[in-house]
Amino acid sequence: MFSKACTYGIRALILITQRSNEGKKIGAKEIAEVTATPEPFTAKILQQLSRQGVIQSIKGPRGGFFLDEAQQNTPLYAVVEAIDGDLLMTGCGLGFLECSDDQPCPMHAKFKSIRASINQMLKSTTLKDLSNDVEGGLSFLALKY
Repeated sequence: MFSKACTYGIRALILITQRSNEGKKIGAKEIAEVTATPEPFTAKILQQLSRQGVIQSIKGPRGGFFLDEAQQNTPLYAVVEAIDGDLLMTGCGLGFLECSDDQPCPMHAKFKSIRASINQMLKSTTLKDLSNDVEGGLSFLALKY
């Protein structure tokens, strides 16, 4: 459903949220190791998220990535949009450029309700929600795939 960049970014953000709750920063290398993602690709995603203000970073030996309280309450919708753009939320289920209510593709009506449900979930779920679920044992951020 999400691009590889987006899934890697969400994994990283859950881990960064956990570490931020502990008052710690975490580097790209450790994030990549813990989340089982390629380090160069993960670093590129983290730089993109930092430039867009989704996360913060400090350079140097005591540096790393972290989130303040407001950033921990970022809805997943904003994360997906920052990495993948809004195509998931607005695009055609079959990939047509000209799909709309006026000129629907064969899947348009069915996909419209699915998209609405996904949008609602993305807008109502925050990074902190996901981190709390992992910390509470309700879900798992698998360390190796």
